[in-house]
Amino acid sequence: MLNPDRCIDCGMCYKVCPSNAISIDQDDFSAIFNYKHPVILLPSIFSAQFPEKINHRAILSALYHLGFEYVHEVEESTDIIKEYMIEFLADISVEKPVISTFCPAVVRLIQVKYPALLSNLLNIRAPLDMTAIYIRKSLEDKGISPKEIGLFYVSPCAAKIAAIKSPPEGDISPIDGIINMNYLFNKVYRIIKQRECELLDEDLDFVPLSGDGILWALTGGEIGFLDNGRNLAIDEIHNVNDFLEKVENGEIKNVNFLELRACDESCAGGILCASNRFIVAERQEKRAELGKSIDSGTRSLDIDKYRDYLNQNIRAGQILPRSMDKLDDDISVAMKKMKKALSIYEGLPKVDCKICGYKSCRVFSEVVASGKADLKQCVFVRIELERSGDLAVEESLEIMKKVWGEKKLNFPDDKTVSL
Repeated sequence: MLNPDRCIDCGMCYKVCPSNAISIDQDDFSAIFNYKHPVILLPSIFSAQFPEKINHRAILSALYHLGFEYVHEVEESTDIIKEYMIEFLADISVEKPVISTFCPAVVRLIQVKYPALLSNLLNIRAPLDMTAIYIRKSLEDKGISPKEIGLFYVSPCAAKIAAIKSPPEGDISPIDGIINMNYLFNKVYRIIKQRECELLDEDLDFVPLSGDGILWALTGGEIGFLDNGRNLAIDEIHNVNDFLEKVENGEIKNVNFLELRACDESCAGGILCASNRFIVAERQEKRAELGKSIDSGTRSLDIDKYRDYLNQNIRAGQILPRSMDKLDDDISVAMKKMKKALSIYEGLPKVDCKICGYKSCRVFSEVVASGKADLKQCVFVRIELERSGDLAVEESLEIMKKVWGEKKLNFPDDKTVSL
């Protein structure tokens, strides 16, 4: 079982679970047809999931074929964010090191484990939110009703899904729906391979990104344009955790800016990505070289018309600490629950089999004592209860379904189940 008080949505459990018991939900794809003007927001790494022989034109053609009216990459707003960051970091009164808020898993890690560092967070909206705000505003200025606009984000990881569903700063996300990147990759790839749609004559209104925008989601993407001071980029959640511990203990000094990402190779290593993270990063770097050849001063970008509007909305709400797991707010009640947990633990087999859904018997005993789990979730307890006739097999099966989900215990009707 995942502990919501400690979970930071990094997706590590999804990667390491040996029985594939963990799945990541997405919104129903058909929800795009609930809107007259559906818009898809792609991370720039989406195109890098495909073999190099498949170009942007083919990918765009497939996306329009699926029903989207507008296609945008979320990094369209990074040039505006970059200018704000440079100006913010130049302020000598700002507490250092400033920590990036691009990765929601890192933000949640700081909320849960390092609340003393919350004041160091660069509390601005992510490129996704800024681009979504711009798109919604620009379409409304064209006379389109807000109710007819649907913004759908393609997520490479669980953390970004959680950040949209439950923003850490308590804001309301401008996104209307979320699509699993691996799911969309397979749909688009099938359309292209089976030639189910005609290629577009041109890229329509698709906006090419700058080199900095293309590299933003990779490790070093944020510090790449920073010239002043000591700026560090750390990726992979265990590395980030170790580094933050050193920062909190005062072991790391004279750092101007920290770019921290939960995934190895940053977003290229997201758990919902379809391709190898190193290959994706390489493709992005090649694309960035082409992007840098485009003079940003000569690109006619509609978003520049909304620069003032976006700068007014770039600040996010206050990010507050998240409570760690505790037995009770009342210390006297918590002590009683702790005593109960120790008593439960003494009666458990102490084999840490994890069949109950928790990583150890000790953790399970604490959760049972706090009233968040049933002692019958322990398979050894259930076996003894079945032997004594105090628990029916059907009831035992229902308990297992609650722990592991319906799909994992979807037995054929013509077979007898014995536990």
